[in-house]
This record gives sequence, C-alpha cells and structure tokens, in this order.
Amino acid sequence: MEKPFLGLAMMPESEFVSTILPLLNDQSVEVLEWSFDTVDHIQEPEWLSDLLDFYAENSRLLGHGVYYSLFDAQWTERQEKWLAKLKKEIQNRKYNHITEHFGFMNTENFHQGVPLPVPLNHKILRIGKDRLARLQDAAEVPVGVENLAFSFSIDDVKEQGAFLDQLVEDIDGFLILDLHNIYCQSCNFEIDILDIVSEYPLEKVKEIHLSGGSWQNSVYGKKRIRRDTHDDVIPEEIFSVLPAVLAQCPALEYVIIERLGHTLHTDIDKKAFFNDFIRTKKIIEAAEFSGRTSKSRNRKNNHLSYKPLQDELLHHEQTKLTKLLYGNADTASFKEEKFSYFNTQKWDPEMIETAKNIIKKWNPY
Repeated sequence: MEKPFLGLAMMPESEFVSTILPLLNDQSVEVLEWSFDTVDHIQEPEWLSDLLDFYAENSRLLGHGVYYSLFDAQWTERQEKWLAKLKKEIQNRKYNHITEHFGFMNTENFHQGVPLPVPLNHKILRIGKDRLARLQDAAEVPVGVENLAFSFSIDDVKEQGAFLDQLVEDIDGFLILDLHNIYCQSCNFEIDILDIVSEYPLEKVKEIHLSGGSWQNSVYGKKRIRRDTHDDVIPEEIFSVLPAVLAQCPALEYVIIERLGHTLHTDIDKKAFFNDFIRTKKIIEAAEFSGRTSKSRNRKNNHLSYKPLQDELLHHEQTKLTKLLYGNADTASFKEEKFSYFNTQKWDPEMIETAKNIIKKWNPY
C-alpha cells in the first residue's frame, strides 16, 4: 500500500488561506477535507469554490459533516434538510467519502453546538445505525464516523471504540481516528493514549485527524481539562505516538490536519501551523507501509424502514440532559435525576461542568 495522503481541513478565512498558500503552491497538500454543511453555496467565495472543485476533479476531496446528529432520537425536518443539502452537494462535487461525528446535538442552536456522547446501548445503537444508513443512502459513497473528544465518564472512553465498530458494520463503513480527541480523553481521565487507541477497531481506520486544543481550569481546583478547540499547535504527545498509530492502521488512506481559520492571528501562529504540517509530512515519509493492503469498502444494501426510527424516551432524556446542562443545576442534581439511558451516577463532576460551559458558550440565550 502507498503512504497515506496528507492534507488539511479547509477553512474559508483569509488568515488560513495566506498560511497554507505556500503548501498549495508546492503541491504539498495532497487532499482537502471540506465541512460542506458549515457554509452555504451562496456564501462560498469564487476562489474557494474553484479550489474545492479542483481537488474534487482530481479525486482528492473528502466531505466532513458536522451537524447531522447521528444519535438524535427524534427525526425532524432539520435532518431531512441536511440530507437534501448533502445530495445537492454531491451532485455539484465529487467526494471520495463522507463522514460525520459520533454523538448527538439537540440544542436549539444546533448549528453552533458540539456533539455529546451516548452510552453503549442496543436501542441507541439501532438509532445510530438507522441515521447512518440514511446518510449513506443519500451520499452513495463510502461513509465513516469520527470518534468524539468529550466524555462524561471513563466508561464513555472505554466503550466508544466498540460502539463505533458495531455502528459502521451494517454499511461496511470506516472510522476517522482523531488523535487529539483521544489526547483529550487521555488527559481528562488519566489513561495512556495508546491504551485508548488499542480499544478501537484499527483495521477500519481510513483517516486520521491531527489538531491542537486548549486547557480549561478546573472549577474544583484540581487538574485542568483538555478541550478539543482546534486553536493551537499539535501537542508533542500526539507527535510521539503518531508513528506507532500509523503502523497499526492497515487501511489508512488520509491524514488530515485541522485548525480553525480565525485562530491564526500572528506570524508566530502561522509559522507554528506550517511547521506542524511539515513535521507530520516527515513522519509519514519515514513510516513503514510495506505489505499493507487497502480494503475496498463497498456499499451494502441498506434495508431502510419507511419511517426513521425514533425513541421518545431517549429524546425526552436527551432534551432533559441538555436543559440541565444549560441551566444552573449543580453537579449533584445530575446524580439525583433518574435516567434510563444515561448513567449520571458515574459521571465525572469536572466533565459535567465542562459540558455546561460548552452548552452555554454556543447557546447564550
């Protein structure tokens, strides 16, 4: 197998474009990933459309969804519109594959939120399989799912790999292994990065994400919380494990570096991002990929039910959870509330507070 292609998650901001221009000019950016549901076509500047079209025409464009919400227990017009937008996008551009995030978002300002985890439960798994099958039915290209950074408990961390393995099985799907997401879990729950990686079905990893993030001070005066904010350099700990991870992913085809476009404020920021790209490139070039074979993933027949699966109890609990996080409920209130699906008794108080901060940031009203 050839070495994986190295690329970037494309951002429309001028700071981002000026930073990556030298990389584009010398053809170092071998593939682009585009979050098609974050910018409407009517808002795309002509230069961006032309760039995306160029990569699409050369079979080097990946689609990355953000707001579909795989595990939202209620099927709404919002998801119907999302799939319609996806169909239109694929008619306009050729994508090698489409991916989405693990988790659910059911806040009012869903388009500005972040996905929250769900527990490993066969009923919840059926919801996710239904949503993923509908996504692939609309996309008609290979479909994958990205692991989540945020976890309420160590159980979330340990179960996610097995959950993702089962989730993509019916559609012969694949995984994005986001190493900074795993780094967040490693820091927040004091587990070795490679120990977490080993819990994932690495034979299904087709894409790896690399990024940086930030630290949030503890409200309890304990350890700091690591956040996946995509606004800083790739941590040294990720670079140190990257060669080992590359060696364990036999189906790997793409390595994507992520950074929010509006976070490249200074020349120092831009140089650091540029250096991260070059360093990643050198690691890939030095890695050994001989004897690897790329699995050709074929679309399986999706036996979709006429109506999307829904679970009123799960929807009620997702809504109640979101309201608790958005409100001023203290940590003890989460443990006093009765849930059928969410085991709040085991949730880390630090992570409850972190989730409250995230919800309030993106839903200020």
